[in-house]
Amino acid sequence: MRALIQRVQSAQVVVDWQIVGQIDTGLLAFVGLGKGDTTAQADKLLDKLMAYRVFSDDAGKMSLSLSQTGGGLLLVSQFTLMAATNKGLRPDFSPAMPPAEAKALFELLVKKAQARHPVVQTGIFGADMQVSLINDGPVTFMLDV
Repeated sequence: MRALIQRVQSAQVVVDWQIVGQIDTGLLAFVGLGKGDTTAQADKLLDKLMAYRVFSDDAGKMSLSLSQTGGGLLLVSQFTLMAATNKGLRPDFSPAMPPAEAKALFELLVKKAQARHPVVQTGIFGADMQVSLINDGPVTFMLDV
């Protein structure tokens, strides 16, 4: 399981010309689920998303977490993050979790996030989504759990 996270000033997900998820200041997390990923890993990823210190304090140092700042969390499923890219010129998606399993695990992650944090939005699993953001910094990290 991995998440590409970006500290944003704002972000939104559009499906069929309709905004389905939107946040102001906070974290945009693209989440990739791999074969064999577990609910324990989803819990660990959520813990990391809530506690990862990527927001600036008054001195300009990245020392504050999402749970401390109260910013938004926009979770977007993205199976392409699990692609094997080390060989050839075409991504290999075989490491990705099958869609039905991935949807259940992603929805569980979203539900747990919503229980822990006041502002959680998401896209639509498996949909053709357009994601727009204003990356703050830019600040981008890859989290693997």
